[in-house]
Amino acid sequence: MPSTTRRPPRAAAAVDGDSSLALTRRVRRTTRALAEGYPAAHCELDFTTPLELAVATILSAQCTDVRVNETTPALFARYRTAADYAAADRAGLEEMIRPTGFFRNKTSSLIGLGAALVERYGGEVPGKLDDLVTLPGIGRKTANVILGNAFGVPGITVDTHFGRLVRRWEWTDLEDPVKVEHAIGALVPRKDWTMLSHWVIFHGRRVCHARKPACGACFLARDCPSFGAGPTDPVQAAKLVKGEEAEHLVALAERTRAGYRPGKSTG
Repeated sequence: MPSTTRRPPRAAAAVDGDSSLALTRRVRRTTRALAEGYPAAHCELDFTTPLELAVATILSAQCTDVRVNETTPALFARYRTAADYAAADRAGLEEMIRPTGFFRNKTSSLIGLGAALVERYGGEVPGKLDDLVTLPGIGRKTANVILGNAFGVPGITVDTHFGRLVRRWEWTDLEDPVKVEHAIGALVPRKDWTMLSHWVIFHGRRVCHARKPACGACFLARDCPSFGAGPTDPVQAAKLVKGEEAEHLVALAERTRAGYRPGKSTG
């Protein structure tokens, strides 16, 4: 009886000790596979304007997107403009965003953000990285989220999931988020940067968990140098896959074990 812990047939290029060309090819294969695995990947923070996205991203620090999305409808209904945040009653704003944690610091950031937008940008969120990172509460990661999702400007968002996965996949061994951003940006076409961020974050939340990745139910297993970090038995691993896409992801992994190559054109 075949072992249930066997890795799917590996693609031609070696994983260990990749040359620059082999690494680039492996990254491109994984990127194509991620696109197939998560065709509906998107920013999981709810927003309709750049300001709403900026606010939601600030609130998402040390908080789940689900909790932020539960909090923002009432917040966005009350505070519609940058001027509204600039003039906000601190106690009232703190109470509204309390569920997201660190609400005092976040309140300071939101009031400061509103004031800075009114004073320097006519109340509008700017669409340039150099401008965004000067605003209260907005660092490079938040700026890339805003640019990629509100303005259509390609950017790589190096959050906890992204950094963890690209190191697990040995795309880089760098730890500094800015250095990671540049290193991965050199491996992936610029047009794919924003979607790559979504694909990797989706995969980190659904399959490649920090403590117990679902290796045996992962459609990226053939190209993953860390295969075996989690359960390799397909049945056991499948129980770890999360999200609405779970059935699709498990089925894709099963096809991969049978020799299918995700992301490869069949036309």
